[in-house]
Amino acid sequence: MKTCPFCKGGIEIRKINHMHKWGDEFYLFENLEAEVCRQCGEAFFLPETLKKIDKYVIDKKRSQKTITIPVIEMSDVAVI
Repeated sequence: MKTCPFCKGGIEIRKINHMHKWGDEFYLFENLEAEVCRQCGEAFFLPETLKKIDKYVIDKKRSQKTITIPVIEMSDVAVI
């Protein structure tokens, strides 16, 4: 891909962190290769990369580390 289909910005290959939702679970993939728009930041993955992500999640492979993420219910937060 040479240009972003959304904003027409240029694309470059980068290593990124990607949060992937599968059902009710979230997985953080670090140092994942992606095509990233230089203008809007949208990331695109090759089909092979997506297959690897799906296989990892389906097989429930053991992660190298686990992080805790705070969950904030926005209906409890006052809007000013």
